[in-house]
Amino acid sequence: MTNGGADESAELAVCEVEREPDPSDSLRTFGAVVQALREHAGLSRAEFGELVCYSKHTVESVELGRRMADESFVERAEEATGNTGALRRSAQFLTRGEAGLAAWFRRWARLERVAVSLCTYECRLVPGLLQSEAYARALFENRIPLLTDEQLEAQVAARLERQKMLYERPTVPFHFIVEESVFRRRLGGVEVQRGQLDHVLEHTAPRNVTLQIMPTDAEFHSCMDGPLRLLETPQGRRLAYSEGQENGRLIADAKEVSLLYQRYDTLRSQALNPQDSRGLLERLRGEL
Repeated sequence: MTNGGADESAELAVCEVEREPDPSDSLRTFGAVVQALREHAGLSRAEFGELVCYSKHTVESVELGRRMADESFVERAEEATGNTGALRRSAQFLTRGEAGLAAWFRRWARLERVAVSLCTYECRLVPGLLQSEAYARALFENRIPLLTDEQLEAQVAARLERQKMLYERPTVPFHFIVEESVFRRRLGGVEVQRGQLDHVLEHTAPRNVTLQIMPTDAEFHSCMDGPLRLLETPQGRRLAYSEGQENGRLIADAKEVSLLYQRYDTLRSQALNPQDSRGLLERLRGEL
């Protein structure tokens, strides 16, 4: 007995996560070209899927503009349709229409919008949802390679737009654990740091937003492997996200997600409680 049904269900679940919420014109056009070339070759979606090593459901999603075709799909589709070059050339112009968001972060950003709870651990910088405009601008000004003025403004605008969910969704719990060292870093200068501390104190005041600080002198730490984000969907599914240099990974495997939730829950007990965390921020603010 095979587990083909289980494999197909798993892929369908992944496709749902990766599905574009609002297909752009370029995605629809590219999909139409794929479909036309496939039909010209006399292939069904299932037959074409076998040639490109994707399921017929993925082929359908690409053809309907609901999923961004990755590089391997494009290359295999080219070979399966006669190497005309049409797919390689047109793939260069694919866009999702989401300026200001890194490609690897877009799926997670969409899930955030509908999540029933969100948890964030950060050890590098102030979490995006809590960044002041000046801090975000200083962050993007430090990007390598340098951003153009237009790119920088798009990044800042997207960051500020994303932050609106803190107020637009007052019944959704947002929980943050941030390393103390992050708030001591003077990114952008003293004035930016001072404004950032004020911003965090203001935006963690609502009842649905909780901040805990991980002190630098803590002797125990359950999340030494790096930043972590967790959320729960309206359907009760738990997902995780891990980000590094120029990449990000959405984690859907139930066992792996369960382990990451255990680490985060342990870290909550190791960090300062919300009241003491707020007191620490106020003391840091007074030192500037």
